[in-house]
Amino acid sequence: MPNTPRRRFVLGLLVALMVMPVWAEPDDRHWDEDEKHDHERARHALRRGEVRPIAEILASVATQVPGDVVEVEFERKRKRGHGPPRWLYELKIIATDGRLLEVEVDAANGRILKVEED
Repeated sequence: MPNTPRRRFVLGLLVALMVMPVWAEPDDRHWDEDEKHDHERARHALRRGEVRPIAEILASVATQVPGDVVEVEFERKRKRGHGPPRWLYELKIIATDGRLLEVEVDAANGRILKVEED
């Protein structure tokens, strides 16, 4: 079979596709954080030891802010816009009196940072 430009192109493409997984970045810290889902970011942060498990966070918050958790967000923010960024859980809780509360929790230690009506 002759070595045509089309054949060389197809062969090069196949080789590139086979090698691509080797080039892929194995460490998610270099991924664009805005493009990843909360659960993926949380799982990777937990694996790296940067945050506490969500079950532990929810159990701790339930003792201090009783109610039903209806939404959980996982974010990385700077404290008052300064300092190093930290992981936060933002919980929406329907309190026992029916109010909708937004509870901000430091994901590294489970400390409640803010509770406000939403």
